[in-house]
Amino acid sequence: MKKSYIIRLTIAGIVGILAILAVFGIYPIHIMDLQFAAVLERAISDFSWVAIGVIAGILVLTLLFGRFYCSTICPFGILQEFCALLFRKKGAAQKNLPVKYFISALTFGALIGGSSLLIRYIDPYTMFGSAISLTIVGLIFTILILALVLFKNRYFCTNICPVGAVLGLISKISLNKIYIDKDNCASCGLCAKSCPSGCIDHKEKYVDNETCVKCLKCLGECKKGAIKYGIQPVKFNLKRRDFIIAASTLVVLGGAIKAGVEIGKNFAKKVRNIILPPGAQDTNRMANKCLNCNLCIKNCPNRILSKADEDFSAVHIDYSKGEGFCKYDCNECSKVCPTGAIKKITLEEKQNTRIAMAMVNESKCTKCATCKNECPKSAIEITNAAKVNGLLCIGCGKCAKKCPSGAIEIFSVKEQAKIS
Repeated sequence: MKKSYIIRLTIAGIVGILAILAVFGIYPIHIMDLQFAAVLERAISDFSWVAIGVIAGILVLTLLFGRFYCSTICPFGILQEFCALLFRKKGAAQKNLPVKYFISALTFGALIGGSSLLIRYIDPYTMFGSAISLTIVGLIFTILILALVLFKNRYFCTNICPVGAVLGLISKISLNKIYIDKDNCASCGLCAKSCPSGCIDHKEKYVDNETCVKCLKCLGECKKGAIKYGIQPVKFNLKRRDFIIAASTLVVLGGAIKAGVEIGKNFAKKVRNIILPPGAQDTNRMANKCLNCNLCIKNCPNRILSKADEDFSAVHIDYSKGEGFCKYDCNECSKVCPTGAIKKITLEEKQNTRIAMAMVNESKCTKCATCKNECPKSAIEITNAAKVNGLLCIGCGKCAKKCPSGAIEIFSVKEQAKIS
């Protein structure tokens, strides 16, 4: 049984390394496309059948085997586990608190309604990427959660995480569970001491499979082999308290969906002069769909993407950074975005998407023709001064970056559009 734990821990280690590599721009496997909140956002925003299939796969696997997602796929869960291993933190008894259902209803309700504003501040995947990319909110959140690990181990996963709340409810009725063979159990408590989720009551010989993250550590700790993983016949018993919590959660979910719709309509409407990555379409959509995981920022070869700031609450382009222009033969941000905030578009589609517009200050133009030679769309002609063909310009910014006299400025457009 100890081998099962080691195998699971090895898989988690590999996934953790892949997640860190992805955030730093090395993406051998699109592991982030398996993150629950991100892929759910893509399923909602783009109605992607691939995303819907991934979500369905996670839910079905959880129904069959329990919350393995939390111990092998979620990078933030893996980070907490390795932190606990590093400090040799043992299990801690924890209560299954209903507040997590309301947190989940609020965040996912708003997401379904059209706004990612709430979930971006508590989703484990988003906070992982935000922390690795050194965003203040992500760093503070991560420090607090890792500090919590020292006292309560996986308390965030069991009683706060919105993804964990959803998967926990499914795991509660999963086909395969961790359970205690009461005839062989000596009530020694070794299993409970090893459990990072605090879900084992060795006195009552009971395992709460809703909060169990299926780390499998307990299987190797029991000297009697009384801790088992498999099918256990359990009678379903809905208590009055459970019914009240379920009804209250549905009310919160409905209110959150309505609030998400309203936020989605009004969020970022007043934003001006923001240039977005190709495929983001418009400021309102980007502000409501982007989780600020910053994966696109780390994968941008020209380093022109900027984190959310006081000007705009989501990722956007800043031509004063990096190489100063959007690389014509690159669509990396579109490839790596797991949420669909930046739609997955082909390189050809990207090359024909207007994200901004160049304009020439004729009084500064020296007619050197540098801009004409640098423009990848041949959108600039030289007459009395350089002139931009608005039908061809995609606003990549290369002309402005290369202009020696600073005669060209790049202006935002209200909505991205395809050019002929």
